[in-house]
Amino acid sequence: MNKGTGGGVIAAGFSLLFFSFLFGPLIIMVITAFNSSSFPRITPWECFTTEWFAVLIGNDRLMNGLANSLFIGVGVVLISVPIGLAGALALSEMGPRLRAALYTVLITPILIPGVVLGISTIVFWGALGRGVGADYGSIFYDGMFLTLAGQVTFISAYAMLVFLARLQRFDPTLTEAALDLGASPGQAFRKILLPFLSPAIGSAAFLTFLASFENYNTTVFTILSGNTFTTTLASKVRHGTDPSLSALAVIIIAITLVGAMVHEAHTRRSQALRDGSAARSKIYGNPVLRVIVHPLCVFAILIGSISFLAYQGSQYDASVCKQQVLDEKRARQEQLLEEQRQRIKAQKEAAGATETETSVKKSPSAFGGAFGGAAPKPVETPKSPSPFGNAFGSGTLAPKTD
Repeated sequence: MNKGTGGGVIAAGFSLLFFSFLFGPLIIMVITAFNSSSFPRITPWECFTTEWFAVLIGNDRLMNGLANSLFIGVGVVLISVPIGLAGALALSEMGPRLRAALYTVLITPILIPGVVLGISTIVFWGALGRGVGADYGSIFYDGMFLTLAGQVTFISAYAMLVFLARLQRFDPTLTEAALDLGASPGQAFRKILLPFLSPAIGSAAFLTFLASFENYNTTVFTILSGNTFTTTLASKVRHGTDPSLSALAVIIIAITLVGAMVHEAHTRRSQALRDGSAARSKIYGNPVLRVIVHPLCVFAILIGSISFLAYQGSQYDASVCKQQVLDEKRARQEQLLEEQRQRIKAQKEAAGATETETSVKKSPSAFGGAFGGAAPKPVETPKSPSPFGNAFGSGTLAPKTD
């Protein structure tokens, strides 16, 4: 790339900002997983530690949610992929008008908000359970079943789209030729159509599993009193986060990278074998390198490297460093407290000196002596020796005579 084709400092800066926007949060989260601070942060850096991975594994609620998510995800794959395949085959066999109407009906669950799907799932299965007289311990009120049913309603459409894209490249004359040669419809499906759809089946299974595993909007309603991985993470974030979530991100990123690298190795090897360039390739033509770049060997190397790093990290003892950090914090706290005591003492001394200098006699007047002696003096009334104020004194009750 040069300046004429859009290169230069501006393009480099834009690329840097773009990739920082994409990968910056992931990089920061990975770094915080190895900081001993109880809050996910990079600065100030305290001590290198791997204890947050142990905290993550020791969280029973999170591990139970993970197990529930895996169970639901596998169930969604087993149900959604056949439904999606049936829907795609049905659409491919219909006429244009009916196909458009059925396509609209099948694709609608994707467009409905997950909140609506979750609530409608609860209402529908609850009404159905009450209709058949089922009690609250039945399957109609089970969170796992409701979550499975609610996710299948819209995730099946994802699988159908994958199969539709694959079927557009299928030549139907192959199936017709098999039927003309005496094959049954089942044999034509198993021998011709199913092998052709095998890549789409794998893609649909992977896509539906991820869609189920990360779903939150529908699951938070249908899981009822139970929990899944996403709902547990959401509640954990609301009640306060810690670097154990960063450790979880590190594990997910590592699994993703391993899967991507193994898949890339498999794709390149398949391409080289398919087009016949493996014998001329420097990598696939070398016996040693050919074994190393084999997908299984790549997977073994990556897993071995990660296991070695995990073992080395588990052997690292951060207790000494953490104790030093704790001592430094205590010393800093004592210093701040001493500075506060000195500041309060100085303020008290300054306040006492000010009171001494401004010791002015206060005036008894309500106006603070602003008018000096002009204030009216209170009228003094003669006091009666009687305890009744001379109300019954001699002559006070006598009738007056003019």
